Amino acid sequence: MDYEAIVLGGGPAGSTAAALLARAGQRVLVLEKERFPRFHIGESLLPYNQAIFAELGVVPALEAAGFPRKYGAQFHLGNDTRHRRFEFRQGRFTRYTETWQVERAVFDELLLNNARRWGSEVREGWAALRCGLDERGRWVEAAEITGGKPVRLHAAFVVDATGRANFTGNQEGLRVVHPQLKKVAIFAHFHGVRRDRGEAAGDTVIIRLARGWFWLIPIGAEKTSVGLVMDQEDLARAGEPPERVFERHLSQARPLQRRMERAERVGPWRTTSDFSYYNRRLVGPRLLRTGDAAGFMDPIFSAGVFLAMRSGKLAAAAVQEALKQGTDGRFLLAHYEREIWRSMRFYWRMVEGFYTTPFLEIFMEPRENFSLVSAVNAVLAGEVEGGWKLRWRLELFFALVRLQRRWALTPRINFDASTAPDPFAFLSRGFPQKAMK
Repeated sequence: MDYEAIVLGGGPAGSTAAALLARAGQRVLVLEKERFPRFHIGESLLPYNQAIFAELGVVPALEAAGFPRKYGAQFHLGNDTRHRRFEFRQGRFTRYTETWQVERAVFDELLLNNARRWGSEVREGWAALRCGLDERGRWVEAAEITGGKPVRLHAAFVVDATGRANFTGNQEGLRVVHPQLKKVAIFAHFHGVRRDRGEAAGDTVIIRLARGWFWLIPIGAEKTSVGLVMDQEDLARAGEPPERVFERHLSQARPLQRRMERAERVGPWRTTSDFSYYNRRLVGPRLLRTGDAAGFMDPIFSAGVFLAMRSGKLAAAAVQEALKQGTDGRFLLAHYEREIWRSMRFYWRMVEGFYTTPFLEIFMEPRENFSLVSAVNAVLAGEVEGGWKLRWRLELFFALVRLQRRWALTPRINFDASTAPDPFAFLSRGFPQKAMK
């Protein structure tokens, strides 16, 4: 056997799995098609990444990188009629209350180098061509992307961390695209984007429009990622260059307009399909799919990197235990699959709800009755192991959403820009008494 594990892909999921397996003394090979550093989107982390960072031993390196700190997330309507900030430390059920916003080129290279530091063999510029199973275990046929001769490598287990390339899932025809979440993202990096003061300066800011939404993510002292997510069909119907579509939608997003008044683009415009999908199976004989190679969901709640690293951690634990037992680990892999499904469904439900008005009406006007705000806060931070005390509150939250469809438990939302309040209306009616005290 050449290796105990071959990891396909060196992103956050693959680097996490490789580092933990190598640290446990296993022979690990990482095959990464690109050469790092390389550009990647998905720059906002969740506080529950912190426990994994500590386990990997990368906290000092992340602190030294100077990434902006993230303490919360903001949600605004484009017409300025509603906004809500969730501060992670205010949640009763939230065990980790802060994290970083990251530039992925720097962040991903840091994680891959950490896998090397723990003893993983890393081959950048190598692409997996085929993957199969024989009497020796798993095999991967791979070659250098510059035109090298293909070689066949054997391992006891293969961890597919190829991201949205979805190498083994596509090879087996397992991908299922969410029919209502066929999105596209238009985005770029900017300097000069105005940020809020204090701890809120590091917040992820989401601006919801009638059809689509913007993100704003600080990823450096000066650099900010700004993007628009919309239906792919809407972009196709527009018949305009993506940057023109971005600018037209910006005119509907007053909270973002204010922040972008002095912004200067410092990188190219980019577009990417943002289709949410999952694979019908997340494991196979001596094979585990992690991160986006298990499934990809709309990034509205910034769960991508957290779920990727968590799946990498759980995959490493399953492989390590199977190697210890000297088995093919089928029951361990089945347990891994159930756990990843549970985490993914947890966020899919939130993502699907975000695109409905009743969900947004409850979400933007939460009440702390029964600690519902704390439960939502915990979800936004990455709490997927909260147990029954969290689950029943989320069930209550979604029950309120269902009721909101018929009865206005909270004020109805109107996305029409003409209904937005006049920010200078106080000049004609006088200052509120509370402001004068």
